Amino acid sequence: MATLGLSAAEKEAVEAFRRDVVEPSMTKLVIIDFWAEWCGPCKALGPVLEKVAAAYADKGVVLAKIDTDKNQFIASQFQVRSIPTVYAMFQGQLVADLTQARTEGQLKGMLDQILRQLPVQPGADGGEDAGPDIEPLVQMGEEVLASGDAERALSIFDQVAELAPDHPGVAIGRIRALMALGQNDEAEAAIAALPAEAAKNPEVERARASLALAREAQPVDDLAGLAAEVAANPDDLDARFRLAGGQMATGDRDSAAATLLSIIATDREWNEGAARQQLLKLFEAVGLEDPWVSQQRRKLSAVLFG
Repeated sequence: MATLGLSAAEKEAVEAFRRDVVEPSMTKLVIIDFWAEWCGPCKALGPVLEKVAAAYADKGVVLAKIDTDKNQFIASQFQVRSIPTVYAMFQGQLVADLTQARTEGQLKGMLDQILRQLPVQPGADGGEDAGPDIEPLVQMGEEVLASGDAERALSIFDQVAELAPDHPGVAIGRIRALMALGQNDEAEAAIAALPAEAAKNPEVERARASLALAREAQPVDDLAGLAAEVAANPDDLDARFRLAGGQMATGDRDSAAATLLSIIATDREWNEGAARQQLLKLFEAVGLEDPWVSQQRRKLSAVLFG
């Protein structure tokens, strides 16, 4: 795992997990036991895990115990909701959930099945080509971005990109973070640098549409004043269109859609159908499968065919 501009405690936790779990998994099958001192079932399962790991040591199996009280950050990245939770990791990838196996026989049966299915046997040469599992890191970047901290999210995606430069989720997350920071030129450059296949990703298409809207949406210094002007003179469709642009510039998609729909209802052919074209661009930017878009499409159909 990488250290990603996190707090000192989080950085230490990531480094410890990389050292104690991810790196050993490059050549061994690591059983990860998420446990806590107060957890009775954990204490019952612990000796069973230790015994089975010892019995399978010659097959390249090792046990890593993660105290969730002391490692809450790591537990959260793996979405541990209850304990004991037990995973198996190989070459940085989670390959099985062993949580339901509570007896020695069940654990051995699952381990035998996993070992048969692994493309490279633990302890065999060739593990160095595989990289660590970055999915929890991508998810962390997305969660940070969703929380509104685009700068920190960009730092996370930048550093994860060093581990997996071709991972589509990393590239898309980075582009969205750049856009959230208003760094549209950098976002456009990042899209242009994507491989042809990655550029076809629906998330990339939405990002491209959002950038086009951002270019066209003109901020309005006095949005409330322009809204009052439109209310006083509803026939001024040019002012109403500028109001929609200002609303989009502030991220108020509901108001922008309502304003554009009002223009279409008044004169669908105004300015060569500019309002409808802008509304369709907004739909594309949000995502054509998004429930909000479906709702707005119904409103558009009602205006056009009602």
